[in-house]
Amino acid sequence: MSRRVHACAWCGREVADSGVGRRRRYCRQSCRQRAYEHRSAVKGTSIPEDAVVLSADEASALIDRSFEVRCAAEDVAIAVDEGASPAELAELCKELVARAKDAERLR
Repeated sequence: MSRRVHACAWCGREVADSGVGRRRRYCRQSCRQRAYEHRSAVKGTSIPEDAVVLSADEASALIDRSFEVRCAAEDVAIAVDEGASPAELAELCKELVARAKDAERLR
């Protein structure tokens, strides 16, 4: 049976789906706890329960990770334009994928 992978509902890390029972929503117990705390904090306010609230530091880190993805993508584009070898392109693509996975995290 193949295992499907989806993102944690709290942090965005990969969560493997075992295929048996209900699909896990969180990668770790700590993410499940943070999600519960968030739901409890917004209960009774005008903030929607599914809203993502980031601190200034978390928002800044997210912007930085997005910038790293753009830079890695530009590196790949430049390498293609300059006729880089397949090995060089493979390494740059590997770095781009790693940066993109890191950027998926919200916290």
